[in-house]
Amino acid sequence: MSEPPLALRGVCRTYRTEAGELPVLRGADLVLAAGEIVALVAPSGAGKSTLLHLAGLLERPDGGAVLIAGRDAATLADAERTAIRRDAIGFVYQFHHLLGEFSALENVALPQLIAGVARRAARQRAAALLDAFGLAARRDHLPGRLSGGEQQRVAIARALANGPRVLLADEPTGNLDVETADRVFDALLDAVRRQGVAALIATHNPDLARRMDRIVTLRDGRIVAG
Repeated sequence: MSEPPLALRGVCRTYRTEAGELPVLRGADLVLAAGEIVALVAPSGAGKSTLLHLAGLLERPDGGAVLIAGRDAATLADAERTAIRRDAIGFVYQFHHLLGEFSALENVALPQLIAGVARRAARQRAAALLDAFGLAARRDHLPGRLSGGEQQRVAIARALANGPRVLLADEPTGNLDVETADRVFDALLDAVRRQGVAALIATHNPDLARRMDRIVTLRDGRIVAG
């Protein structure tokens, strides 16, 4: 039996502030299977972003293990963690963070070029991803000429460009109107299921959360069923 793409085992994280120690995670456990889409729903300040940062290897836990395909990345050197982030993890944020001087296609090709993919192959995959998101006619447009929903679909395509095992999304539709958010979320779900990616998606939208495979929340620094 293969290892799950993402597993958090007893993860702890405490921040040191001028007012003293602030425990945020107190032994969080979570396992994501390949192709599973999990909603993370919790109040502001409960630690959603911290959990995503730890799962995405942007921070190190103070205790516990962050396992990517069975490998404890919490103990690895920075260079190895960077390589895992590049090759195995995709990120989508509330704001698209596209590079304004590059076209949609170039934005999606860039992570592949950084990973060492040949330019022609990177552009071909970028074009295929944009086509799948209904953006074939917009691939040469700069972000400033795209609508908010189009920009976010480009951002999702970029997150999937290197064929990650894990997709982490922090309020990916939080900056969009309801109708646009539904369309973007449909595209996200379809792409994740088609590629068999394990996805953890933080959202304040209960309607979107119910469309995922299961819902979890943070309570007293631990993950529980929603």
